Amino acid sequence: MEKSNLKQMEDPSQEDIISLVNSLFQVSDFTKTEFSLEFRIEDDDFKSKFEGLARKLEDMKYVCKLEKRDGELYVIIQKFSPNKQRKWMSTSWTPRILFAIVISFVMIDGYYRTSGTNSIVEIGDPLEMAAVYTLSLLGILGIHELGHIIAAKAHGLKTTWPYFIPGLPVIGIPTFGAFIQSRGLTINREILFDVAIAGPIAGLVIAIIVSIYAAYTAPILDPQIAAGLFEDSRLMEWNQGEPLLMTASLALFGKGGSGYEVLMTPVMFAAWIGFLITFLNLLPAWQLDGGHMARTLLGVKLHRYATFGSIGILVLLNYWLMAILILIMSSRNPSAMPLDDVSPLSRNRKLAYIGIIVLAILCAPLPSDFLPMLLP
Repeated sequence: MEKSNLKQMEDPSQEDIISLVNSLFQVSDFTKTEFSLEFRIEDDDFKSKFEGLARKLEDMKYVCKLEKRDGELYVIIQKFSPNKQRKWMSTSWTPRILFAIVISFVMIDGYYRTSGTNSIVEIGDPLEMAAVYTLSLLGILGIHELGHIIAAKAHGLKTTWPYFIPGLPVIGIPTFGAFIQSRGLTINREILFDVAIAGPIAGLVIAIIVSIYAAYTAPILDPQIAAGLFEDSRLMEWNQGEPLLMTASLALFGKGGSGYEVLMTPVMFAAWIGFLITFLNLLPAWQLDGGHMARTLLGVKLHRYATFGSIGILVLLNYWLMAILILIMSSRNPSAMPLDDVSPLSRNRKLAYIGIIVLAILCAPLPSDFLPMLLP
């Protein structure tokens, strides 16, 4: 159940709540405690009824939870006061200021990356290319968050505007992604799954488009010229891994495989960041998007193991910092808990999760020595 400040059930509206529950469910037993009302129900079609009850109670400042004990179903209702947001999170200016900072960071990063590329091969005006780079990268991240927002609204959930996280321009990546916060309660597993899957899928579509454009416009260096540039340290070997989807984009224009030296242009770097963030989000870990999806399918215990497995994958790919971050955060708040954690996930959503695993593999930044095994 969502963390909340519980209050005693001494409230005139509790009689209305009892009447509401009895109008929706077939109640076989009722217990009143100091902090809750507990109803044992006999309904088989409880899922939609519980969803309707949860939405009505939320408006009345109550929260309900569905539990299964010894084969019996219980609806537990408690009064709560929503936790107050931090002041800096509650103001409407915070996401706007963060977005403006991220835009400036991405523009600066794009300008310097273009200038560096132009010292080898002219690809365009640094300011214009920085704008294309910014549009590409923030387009991927923005559409990702828009996917979450649309799915949330489709399920009647209110959300905040996206909070974009500034990164380290020039010396690293200019943004560490973005996130939104739900202003409502996650009622069941299917809602949690739908909101989680919508973001990565939407963002990945844009990342693929950006990757194809980047592959089409990416310059190819003569191997002898490239060797001289490597010797002069004007060109550095890319050792951060390459997603299979990026490899496919290059192959689409005959630029894949060994023997080709393709420059990592700013737009291609934007696509690479998009694939990386999608990959990280699809991992079945903690409260990442993929973690939420895995939680709905696997349950609490197996999701914990999936989180540890994800940490192991990140270590193998040499992404130690992200692995450590997930380990620390998952120990504090391991997984999301829908109010109805009894209703199973639908068959179509289970099949969709198989596709999510495939997409995670395609977006993974695979080491360079792994790629030749997949190429002719």
